Amino acid sequence: MKTIYHKADSRGHANHGWLDTYHTFSFGNYYDPERMHFGMLRVLNDDTVAPGMGFSKHPHDNMEIISIPISGDLEHEDSMGNKGIIREGDIQVMSAGKGIFHSEKNKNRDREVKFLQIWIFPDKHNVEPRYDQISMKDHVNINEFSLVLSPNPDDQGVWIHQKAYFSMGSFDRSSEDEYNLYEPRNGVYLFVIEGKIKAGDIELNRRDGLGITEANSIRYTAATGSKVLLMEIPMG
Repeated sequence: MKTIYHKADSRGHANHGWLDTYHTFSFGNYYDPERMHFGMLRVLNDDTVAPGMGFSKHPHDNMEIISIPISGDLEHEDSMGNKGIIREGDIQVMSAGKGIFHSEKNKNRDREVKFLQIWIFPDKHNVEPRYDQISMKDHVNINEFSLVLSPNPDDQGVWIHQKAYFSMGSFDRSSEDEYNLYEPRNGVYLFVIEGKIKAGDIELNRRDGLGITEANSIRYTAATGSKVLLMEIPMG
């Protein structure tokens, strides 16, 4: 098993006033040639948007885009005609494909919205753009990792054009278990939203990340009160 450890305070950071953002991988004005991506995982941004503010309409193409609100309400609108609110506990995906425009704004004028935005390189280019959103609360079992995203439309959760599998772990007690990879050649990137988790001999705290390769399974111990996103990603 090989690992790459990204401490929370080692991430790129920019505060634009209306947007306070941390970048696990190179993005915008943050550039580190050693942190361009993890396999097909290109972007992992940890964003806080001020009340009433947000990203105006902008384009994307040939990227799988996943948004996961941590707190607050994120208002989404796109050129496919979708308009709605993404809340804590939801997961949203867009396959940008041959091209879309969208905007993301803080719905509320009295509190911040915090969310993760994740970009995955697709395995198919120039597909028809698509959108999906679910509440993960319908799929996540407490004290274990539960699948919330996959390449298969028939699986629970949302799906994308890539052989990636996202699982969310929410733990209200100390829990020890093993995660078995869906695809043996994939890697795993763990991101601690809250609390702490130990994977192998490495302990991760709030907003730390850990990339793991050359492993078919991962033994972990999650602390009480932890919330962890596990992203299984093709490396090639």
